[in-house]
Amino acid sequence: MKNTVWEKLPLINNDSGQKKRFELHIENETAFIEYIQARNNIIYLTHTEVPRSLEGNGLGAIIVSKTLEFIEKNGFKMAPLCPFVAAYLKRNPNKATGLLAPGFSVG
Repeated sequence: MKNTVWEKLPLINNDSGQKKRFELHIENETAFIEYIQARNNIIYLTHTEVPRSLEGNGLGAIIVSKTLEFIEKNGFKMAPLCPFVAAYLKRNPNKATGLLAPGFSVG
């Protein structure tokens, strides 16, 4: 499966379990970003995971990008606690514009 196909995958907001996750389902695998949603409309992105068999193909960047779109579309702010998300934002600072929770920065 190619990245262009992955970019068309729907982002699933799996908020039914104890650990909330944004997920992309690829065949039998799931890439995800775990998050905590605070009462003040801040989403704390805590952990990103891409299945080992799919690493190195840009899937992590795709799920971060889709998650940021979800956050913006739904009027949330985000706190990038996950090192992978923070690194993505350092490489793409324009993606964080208007989305960072008070006290958080890219840099």
